[in-house]
Amino acid sequence: MAKLDYYDLLGLSRDASQEEIKGAFRKLAFKYHPDRNKRPDAEERFKEVSEAYAVLSDPEKRRQYDASGFEGVEKQYKQEDIFNRKNFQEVFSEFGFDTNDLFNRLFGGGFAVQAPESTRGRDLEVQLEITFEQAAFGTELEVTLPRMKKCTRCDGSGVEPGSHLKTCPKCQGSGRIEHEAVSGFGQVIVSCDHCNGRGKVAEKQCRTCGGNGLEERSVRLKVKVPAGIDNGDHLVLRGQGEDGPYDGPSGDCYVTIRVKPHPYLIRRGLDFVYEANVNFAQATLGAEIRVPTLKSEAIVRVPPGTQSGTTLRLRGAGIKNSSAQGDELVHVNVRTPETPTPKERKLIEELSKEFDADKPKRA
Repeated sequence: MAKLDYYDLLGLSRDASQEEIKGAFRKLAFKYHPDRNKRPDAEERFKEVSEAYAVLSDPEKRRQYDASGFEGVEKQYKQEDIFNRKNFQEVFSEFGFDTNDLFNRLFGGGFAVQAPESTRGRDLEVQLEITFEQAAFGTELEVTLPRMKKCTRCDGSGVEPGSHLKTCPKCQGSGRIEHEAVSGFGQVIVSCDHCNGRGKVAEKQCRTCGGNGLEERSVRLKVKVPAGIDNGDHLVLRGQGEDGPYDGPSGDCYVTIRVKPHPYLIRRGLDFVYEANVNFAQATLGAEIRVPTLKSEAIVRVPPGTQSGTTLRLRGAGIKNSSAQGDELVHVNVRTPETPTPKERKLIEELSKEFDADKPKRA
């Protein structure tokens, strides 16, 4: 049976936010968790929505899926890479579900997940709105956002100053917990949920961060926007996500670009399009018209006899990137008077008679 689209599985549109993705998965996970739902297909449905959430909740995996579908994700990641325990723990902790049991059910016997030496910080996503001109020429802007940074009180250790770390009583300092697989074959090794794989816990937790070594702070990030960027494009700021707990590596910050529309110009690849309206006389006799460009204005010659729908081209007036230079395309639209004045009507009637007089006479 063909796999269902991840977005369809979660009942989401393709532009869904991370909060919408998490909310949809939370609802479906609670509905189909095998401990609650005894229908024969509940476990399979639970696996499907869990896989969809594992991919769509990770910005990098989501981009790979949006670009290349299932094939792109499966070529890029192994099964254990697709499933990220932290994401599941965040959701299931609200329900009281056992995350270790989840991995038993999802992966079966013989699948082992080694306890990480350090946990990577969470990736962040932010939208940056820029002007049409900034998108065309490039710019550098600053964004301010809250993110988790190393706690200044305990220097990221999670230990209240004056206290110490002690061996985790649950994993005895190994940072891992072993469980028999549901099938009875092999073992599943997961990170200790008491010390988060650290092997040690604080005798007294830091009052500021609650023992996780992180505190929320507002930070300002510089974003260099390259010339020619388009609406919906993404920029990646490596290492500018949240700090990892206990000196773990930082995550990344993914910036989605939103470009404000221009009052006159429409972008089409590297070209700009301008809709120029001319009257019947200008189109018939020819004329010079002023056309707005991204930098100023240009004079464009409308040749005599120009038909409505004709495209005139301003070479080099579009977007320039590292390999090409776009143009500005001027679409000529010949306006027909909707409510001509009496004088205009009389002149048009006389012109119509002239057109009729030019027609060849029938024998």
